[in-house]
Amino acid sequence: MNGPWLYLAALALGAGFAVPVAALSAALGQGRAGAAGIEGIARQPEAAGRIQTAMIIVLALIESLVIYALLISLILLFLFGLPHGDAVLKAAGVH
Repeated sequence: MNGPWLYLAALALGAGFAVPVAALSAALGQGRAGAAGIEGIARQPEAAGRIQTAMIIVLALIESLVIYALLISLILLFLFGLPHGDAVLKAAGVH
């Protein structure tokens, strides 16, 4: 593999793995945050409103990290770029 093809392969793999890894990590973090919030509410039912509010804010912040990962991977793919299908086919000698 020469330089440009290696670059494109690394770019595609990096962008392709960014979102699933971020989503998996966020799912684990949200599960832990939800469990901790429920445990806190079970221990102090009178503070349920404050705990629930804090938990929802934390879950939104965790989810925003997945959106940032998606945004970065789309920027990598479209701004720094993977070539369009015609260019790949022409370089491969198919077109």
